[in-house]
Amino acid sequence: MQQVFLSGGTGYVGRALVAKLIARGHRPRVLARAGSEHKVPAGAEVVPGNPLDPATFASAVSAADTFVQLTGVAHPAPWKEQAFRAIDLVSVRASAEVAKATGVRHFVYVSVAQPAPVMKAYIRVRQEGEAILKTLGLTTTILRPWYILGPGHRWPAAMAPLYALLEAIPATRDGARRLGLVTLDQMASALLWAVENPPTESRILDVPAIRAISGY
Repeated sequence: MQQVFLSGGTGYVGRALVAKLIARGHRPRVLARAGSEHKVPAGAEVVPGNPLDPATFASAVSAADTFVQLTGVAHPAPWKEQAFRAIDLVSVRASAEVAKATGVRHFVYVSVAQPAPVMKAYIRVRQEGEAILKTLGLTTTILRPWYILGPGHRWPAAMAPLYALLEAIPATRDGARRLGLVTLDQMASALLWAVENPPTESRILDVPAIRAISGY
C-alpha cells in the first residue's frame, strides 16, 4: 500500500487513476479547491487547498507520498496559452516546490508528446514544467501522451484508420507512434504502474510505452 498525493485528482484523468489506486489498496489523498470536494471519488481522502498556492497544501504532503501532478486546463487548445501559464505552469511549480521541500521520493507528471506540428503553446508550457522538475532534482516519471480518448473526448477516434496507415509507412511511423492515441483506461493504468514501480532515476514514458504497460 502506498500513500499517493494528487494535484488534479478530481479531473478527467485524475478520477480514473484514483479509482484504480483505491481498487489496488492504496491511499489516495486528493487536493480539492473549496466547492470541489464532491468531485473527489469515494474512498479517497479530501485535502482542502489551492493547487496554485503551495502554502495551502504543503503541510498535507509527506516524504512517504508519491506525488502525482495532473492539474491543468481542461480541453487544451492552441489559443489557451495564457491559461496554460496561469494554471498548468503555476501548479506544477507549486507542487514541485512542495515535493522538494518535503522530501517526496517520486514525482509523477503528465506532460505531452513532443515534438509535434500543432499545440505549440501547450508543448512549451509542459516543457517548462519538465524543466522545473529537472532543476529541482526530483526523481520523476514523466508521461507524454498526445490525445486521451474517453467520455467527452472521443472525436479523434475517427482518425484511427489514418494513424494505422501512417504507422505502416516507414517515413511516418515514428511520428505516428509518438503522437498516437491512448484511451483513458490505458493512461490510468500507466499512471498506476508508475506509482507502483518507482524508478531509481528519472524516466519518460511516451505513447508506445504507455500502450505497452496499459494491461498492467
